[in-house]
Amino acid sequence: MNNKFVFALLVILTTSLMGSSFAVGKIGLEYISPLLLVGIRFTCAGLIMVVFVLLFKRPHPERATDWLRIAVIGTIQTAGVMGAIFLSLRTITAGESAILTFTNPLLVVIFGTLLIGIRYRTVQWGGVIAGFTGVFITMGGQLQMEIGTFFGFASAICWAVGTLLIKQWGQRFDTWVLTAYQMLCGGILLLIGSVFLENTELVMNPTSIFVILWLAIPASIVQFAIWFFLLQKGNPGKVSAFLFLAPFFGVISGWLLLDEQLGWSLLLGGALIFTGIFLVNWPEKDVHQTVAERAVR
Repeated sequence: MNNKFVFALLVILTTSLMGSSFAVGKIGLEYISPLLLVGIRFTCAGLIMVVFVLLFKRPHPERATDWLRIAVIGTIQTAGVMGAIFLSLRTITAGESAILTFTNPLLVVIFGTLLIGIRYRTVQWGGVIAGFTGVFITMGGQLQMEIGTFFGFASAICWAVGTLLIKQWGQRFDTWVLTAYQMLCGGILLLIGSVFLENTELVMNPTSIFVILWLAIPASIVQFAIWFFLLQKGNPGKVSAFLFLAPFFGVISGWLLLDEQLGWSLLLGGALIFTGIFLVNWPEKDVHQTVAERAVR
């Protein structure tokens, strides 16, 4: 993308929308039970996107096994990740939940090495060490944790597994079709989970309606659209490095909307996690391109 100002603006917009969903979601939990809230969010977002991909005649899978793969991704990436996030918000702050959730790039390195045999560079392993040191500091260096802490880690684990599945299967699908149907699948599973796993609570008022609309449209559809646009127009490695801004905006939105305190452990631990995620996503230099550039010079 040639216009660096537009690129920077879009990066800030999409990562701030990612981060805002934690604080806005916590507000919504005052009126709607966790699984029901996130289920409504992604069912609505998924339905809107399904209409979009049908209208624009995006290529759909033809084999049943590919639809099953989409369902598996939706179960892990949407139902698992988002269900765990919203359950975590019942007992920990929006900032803590955002930081824990966005440790997923660190887990991708570990799981990718153990499960798929992907080889990572030293700088990326340094990022993993820095990131998990930050998690320990963020939690105050204590072994006692809230149940929400474990849900926060669970969301990061699910996101890391979902990322690896998309890496393995994603090339089979049109990006927009995969996004639409995995969100819809995950949203429906969350609604079913709400019926059987929680005491469903739903209070409809202007605030709760605003929360649902914000989470479904700006924080889901708009955010996904901008993120995919940036990935298509820019270097994916460099674009992904900016993902570390999302937990920063999660902490800031928690402070602005919920008056959450920014203690030293949260700030220092968060800084280490951001550093770790940045190092994990540090793009590898293209040796051939570098040599070509020197030749031109």
